[in-house]
Amino acid sequence: MKLKIGDLEKLRDKVKRTAEVREGKYRAKITVHMGTCGIAAGARDVMAALMDDIERKKIKDVIITTSGCAGLCSREPMVTVEVVGKPPVKYVDLTAEKIKKIVNSHIEKGVIVKECALAIGSERTH
Repeated sequence: MKLKIGDLEKLRDKVKRTAEVREGKYRAKITVHMGTCGIAAGARDVMAALMDDIERKKIKDVIITTSGCAGLCSREPMVTVEVVGKPPVKYVDLTAEKIKKIVNSHIEKGVIVKECALAIGSERTH
């Protein structure tokens, strides 16, 4: 695969945004899990609704990113919400309406949407 200038610019912007999260310029990161299982379950619709909601509300201090499969294919579509200084929250069985509720409650008000949350905290074992 041959990289184009646009591909390099997108990669540069993604790395810059990730660094800005670590440096504290963003207060939250939302990762939409977009493995084939997630896409088949509706992750594209969740991503589109998330991006539309963030843009419509003019939220500028949240980064949206994607990842592959999170290992829980039967619970897709899934997102992980990481708010600076708080444990990450993995949300499962999502729809466009549920992601809007998560933005409204968790991102804007700091209140976890418990009925959609599978886990709070890191899944690391060390």
